[in-house]
Amino acid sequence: MQQLYWKKSSIALNDAIANGNISELKKTTLNNQLYHAEQALLTNDGLPRRGWYRHSIYAPGFYTGYGVKTLPGIREAIEQRNWKEAQEQIELTAAAISKLAAYLNDIVKAL
Repeated sequence: MQQLYWKKSSIALNDAIANGNISELKKTTLNNQLYHAEQALLTNDGLPRRGWYRHSIYAPGFYTGYGVKTLPGIREAIEQRNWKEAQEQIELTAAAISKLAAYLNDIVKAL
């Protein structure tokens, strides 16, 4: 469900841009908004065992040093067989994706 919402938001934004009827001022505003869009994927409390790292989609692995992990909160909880934490991280990540989708939808509406 969340992925579909994000996909629809991205397609709507792409269609609005491809339309070509965006003024230079709106392009500048759009670029600024897109520059900040990724911040929607940050969680308030950060990842388990490293609250300073707040990105929900990718992060250096806790057990792998600098090796990147996608969906780190979810993956690491599953790898540790911590099902309660995995469920919590799934919910937090889904909320972050929904937040990004809503942000993109707001951008489309403003165009």
